[in-house]
Amino acid sequence: MTANSDVNSPAFWEEIYQGGRVAWDLGGPTPVFRRLLDHGQLAPGRIIVLGAGRGHDAREFARRGFAVTAVDFAAGAVEAMRRWGDDLLAPVEILRADFFDLPRALDGTFDYVLEYVTFCAIHPSRRADYADVVARLLKPGGLYIDLAFPLDRRAGGPPFAVSVTEIEILFNLHGFTLWRRESPPDSVRPRRGAEELLIFQKGVE
Repeated sequence: MTANSDVNSPAFWEEIYQGGRVAWDLGGPTPVFRRLLDHGQLAPGRIIVLGAGRGHDAREFARRGFAVTAVDFAAGAVEAMRRWGDDLLAPVEILRADFFDLPRALDGTFDYVLEYVTFCAIHPSRRADYADVVARLLKPGGLYIDLAFPLDRRAGGPPFAVSVTEIEILFNLHGFTLWRRESPPDSVRPRRGAEELLIFQKGVE
């Protein structure tokens, strides 16, 4: 437990980074996303990673030819990304920012929004605001790629429990259609059965 109990505050997450208790960090790219890339199921385009953490997924997408923007508001996360952020073979635009307050110049500029263990980290009262952010960042026809976790009934958080039904209703209200859903066979072992891959497409205006 951190001294700062506000999950909406960078200080809450920075205390976790400084304490070395970053339980969500897999130490490398998420296997589910790597499989999608290996199988050519996502064409290179412009992608933003919200709550990018230490940037493993951001860097993997950059290595595969995507134009990547990685956003986090915890200094420890951004510092970790910047340690490798000058990789000329896999450049990533790194923003230290609250993704709820991203500049309007980014609206409608991304082909993809990528999310893993970020939706469950924000307070549930802000989930509709989060969907607003995703909707405005994506181009019409763009894809929201969500590895939804944890699909359980836990009380409190973070991570706060999520449900596919809740996510689908929320994004349908924002003009998205569920394009793909699967229970990944390559989830990391502790999370098997507790997560699903959801890919939503934003409506074409």
